[in-house]
Amino acid sequence: MQGTIARILSKIARYGECSISGTSRTDAGVHAQGQVGKISIPTYIDSATLLRGMNSMLPESIRMRSCVQCEAGFNPKVGATSKEYHYYLSLTAVANPSVSDIVAHIPGPMDLELLERATQVFVGRHDFYSFCRRSTRAATTIREVYKCEFVRPTNALLVDEVYALRITGNGFLKQMVRYMASTLFAVGQGALTIGQVAEHLAVHSEDKLCPKAPAHGLHLVSISGL
Repeated sequence: MQGTIARILSKIARYGECSISGTSRTDAGVHAQGQVGKISIPTYIDSATLLRGMNSMLPESIRMRSCVQCEAGFNPKVGATSKEYHYYLSLTAVANPSVSDIVAHIPGPMDLELLERATQVFVGRHDFYSFCRRSTRAATTIREVYKCEFVRPTNALLVDEVYALRITGNGFLKQMVRYMASTLFAVGQGALTIGQVAEHLAVHSEDKLCPKAPAHGLHLVSISGL
């Protein structure tokens, strides 16, 4: 996505020197409607005009939702106090094609009460070394999860037993939410116990309890503090 935006921005700026940086990196296939970024161009274009121009040239799968002028020293990677992710999943026997690009199909049966209890294992300040992909960018694997809950959205467009795992924290490691999600789903399906999850969280392990959840079910919803 960043590369596509950069190419369009370069055209609008008549191939002058441009730069773009985002607050949070996401895996390929992950949706980022809450992403915040900074773009720099060599000529002045008012925010409203830039927004219209970018959206008229971007593919339908990418849209800039708003655009405002910022201070030259603004750094989108600094100052975020929390990030919220939602992981959408469907538990039906047959996947619903109308939401298949934004909802992961994980056929049941699923013990939803047990899954909800398991979410609380991750709440608080923990070392998530065993629930992420190694990255040289991370100075520490300690993160704080403020909230982790399993809910059923009220949005009428999300039909056929669509649920959401909602996670808010001060920051997330590479693929951390996807490993957390798949682990919780495994608990709900009876493949893991809550005790096993807690034990794995307490150690540094190169092995994962289960493969990471599919990328397309994950959504970066909001970034606070900027």
